[in-house]
Amino acid sequence: MRKILVLGAGLVSRPGVSYLLEQKNLTVTVASRTVAKAEKLVKGHDNGRAVAIDVENNRELAALIQNHDIVISLLPWIHHVKVANLCLEHGKHMVTTSYVSEGMRKLDQPVREKKLLFLNEMGVDPGLDHMSAMKVIDAVHAEGGKVIHFHSYCGGLPAPQDNDNPFGYKFSWSPRGVILASRNPARYLENGKIVEIEGKDLFLHYHVEEIEGLGKYEVYFNRDSVPYKELYGLKDAKTVIRGTYRNLGWCDTFKKIVDLGLVDETPLPNLKNSTFRKMVADLIGSADGQQIKEQTAAKLGLAVDAEIIKRFEWLGLFSADPVGDFDNRLDVLSQRLQEKLFFKPGEKDMLILRHRFEVKNKDKSKDLITSTLIDFGIPNGDSSMARTVSLPMAIGTRLIAEDKTSLKGVQTPVHPEIYEPVLAELKTLNIHMVEKRIHLK
Repeated sequence: MRKILVLGAGLVSRPGVSYLLEQKNLTVTVASRTVAKAEKLVKGHDNGRAVAIDVENNRELAALIQNHDIVISLLPWIHHVKVANLCLEHGKHMVTTSYVSEGMRKLDQPVREKKLLFLNEMGVDPGLDHMSAMKVIDAVHAEGGKVIHFHSYCGGLPAPQDNDNPFGYKFSWSPRGVILASRNPARYLENGKIVEIEGKDLFLHYHVEEIEGLGKYEVYFNRDSVPYKELYGLKDAKTVIRGTYRNLGWCDTFKKIVDLGLVDETPLPNLKNSTFRKMVADLIGSADGQQIKEQTAAKLGLAVDAEIIKRFEWLGLFSADPVGDFDNRLDVLSQRLQEKLFFKPGEKDMLILRHRFEVKNKDKSKDLITSTLIDFGIPNGDSSMARTVSLPMAIGTRLIAEDKTSLKGVQTPVHPEIYEPVLAELKTLNIHMVEKRIHLK
């Protein structure tokens, strides 16, 4: 029996933990600061147990890691390197759903020397996006073709029938993470030229794309796309762009949220005693806040009846509501968004992942290949976000536990020995990409 340790019992953990508990050759320990959450995940399974853990307690964390074979970190990414160093010290494999940080990347050589595998980016984005893209890219190359232009977009959204708030969004994971992503700069390759966008201007640069059967969505650029030219083996590509889907109106609204200063983490000692109206008044330099809606609109160069101002009003930014026990505006905004943009019982989320490949074939003809996943959550059950994040992670963990991969070092799932079995297993769980190929004249 291989012993699996899952650190964290948050929003996306249940489907992956359940999958691992169903494997008869594994035991699963779920460790969480709130042990009740872990107990709920393992309830009814003889091969599961729940324990309380304080990840700041290094001795306690080390002892727990030492007693297991494979460690899954579903903790916030800032803890991954600490966990990784303990896994390295005690000779344990590790799996995460997060991007490979610079700190994690530096561990590659010592991890290889200990013949260990630290498998990262095993979620949906990053994760399933890599695996499904590489499946097509490797197939094109095997045919003697070349990928000339590559676009990859992904987004978690409310299902259309449950899209009923002015923001067109509901949270199926950390609101803080979504907001922090709004500050990221972007970089991509387009028609042979590298384009760079400052974080403050991220939402000025978006386009609208129509998805058959669903409608129109905004797409904005996702982080740094340029390294994927090498990572995916796209040596002939003139365009490499990764982006994020949102419903219409999101980018213009969040640009004004950024402009207003609401994504600032600077500690403000007096904020805890403030109201939303006072917080916004301070941001726009209003002395009394009496005409806060009108003054905010003027400050942002908007009409007072603009849709963005209506969204701000719906969110309560002009209200006398207390901001809560927070000392920075980013956390105030995160909490308010979580209070207002939530899934009600029985509602479904939706995950859209779509790749577009413009291909030059061996005979010089050209094709357009699309690979699309449209997945919906289960009413009163697991969200699509939870399934598509944690099931790839769980399947990857099973591959390591069953010695079905020879990979070593700090890795991502761009290798056939990972993506082929993971995609095959996901298909049995009704998560699969639909590929279409059209000949271009």
